[in-house]
Order: sequence, then structure tokens, then C-alpha cells
Amino acid sequence: MGIDALQIKEVDNVATSLRDIRVGEEAVVGVMDTTIRILIREEIPYGHKFAIRQIARGNVVVKYGETIGRATSDIPSGANAHIQNIESLRGRGDWKEKGASGGI
Repeated sequence: MGIDALQIKEVDNVATSLRDIRVGEEAVVGVMDTTIRILIREEIPYGHKFAIRQIARGNVVVKYGETIGRATSDIPSGANAHIQNIESLRGRGDWKEKGASGGI
């Protein structure tokens, strides 16, 4: 059986889909030399990210071993992780203007 998505680093909390994945499917996610199975809760288009475990609001989103943003709402395992529920932490001039650090 092939894989449906990739998780590059063990610290990642999202995987990247290698095909369109439908609601209710159990996606096979390749993680290093093993696989895990995730029940998909939302349509996941090819190339999009989805949570491989619960990501609580305010927690960082990690892809390829790097922080790519912060969850703006709870993201359940198997849900699409994209601009509707992640905010960038890079290039945030609004934090600088308000004197906030914005750091992680």
C-alpha cells in the first residue's frame, strides 16, 4: 500500500497530502521509515497540510521540523491546516509597531 501524505520530521504536527483526500478516509502518512494512519475530518486537497494530532489554539504549527505559524483555533487531528486556522509568525510588522515581541 502506498502513502497518502508525508510527515518529514517526528516533531511535525502536520503532514502534506500527496493526493486529494476525502472526508472519512483513513490516510496513510509516511513518517521516516514507518507509517501512521489518520482519520480525515475535512476534504484535504493535494499539497495541503492537515493535522496529524490535535493542535490547540495558540500552539505552534510545525512542518518539516520548522515552526510555520500559530493555530488561531483548535485544529483536530485529520483537519485541514491552512490560512483559515493558522497565522504566520514571520514578518509581523504589526507586533513591532505595538512593541510586542512576537517571538516564539
